[in-house]
Amino acid sequence: MSSVTQTVNQLLSFFTLLGGVLFITGVLLTRNNVSMRKFLIKYSLVLAFSVSLIATLGSLFYSEIARFEPCKLCWYQRIFLFPQTILFAVALWKKLPVAAYSLALSGIGALIAAYHTALQFGITSGLPCAKEAVSCTQRFVLEYGYITIPTMSLTAFLLLILFALFARLAKQ
Repeated sequence: MSSVTQTVNQLLSFFTLLGGVLFITGVLLTRNNVSMRKFLIKYSLVLAFSVSLIATLGSLFYSEIARFEPCKLCWYQRIFLFPQTILFAVALWKKLPVAAYSLALSGIGALIAAYHTALQFGITSGLPCAKEAVSCTQRFVLEYGYITIPTMSLTAFLLLILFALFARLAKQ
């Protein structure tokens, strides 16, 4: 593995760790913390755009630069992630309400990512991609003892769900 790939792994894994903390904080603390709630409502679209852009660029880095061939479940997750970068960019530019679309895309993407994560850690032995060139159980990345590409994806989708819920509160 090249030093650039290792650096990107560490950076994206750190962002995933921060994203998990932000998700838990956003879910648990915004009930009683009015200032945090207002912040997340005000900046929900910017945060969602940032998460979707970083996740999309990270995914493309892994397949196009690091040459990690995506498995079938990775492709399905990309289908529900990639359009959201454009969706949020347009929403920021034109001030359009997109939260419902993001919730639908992110909900399905999160389910696929959760299943993929469970496959990689042996929690379930469902329907692996045995006929594909790349097995869905293959781990290209393992940082902090639990962060793999599917856990990065799951974290991104959970954050997008959280930010879409706050965007709905802002009437965006």
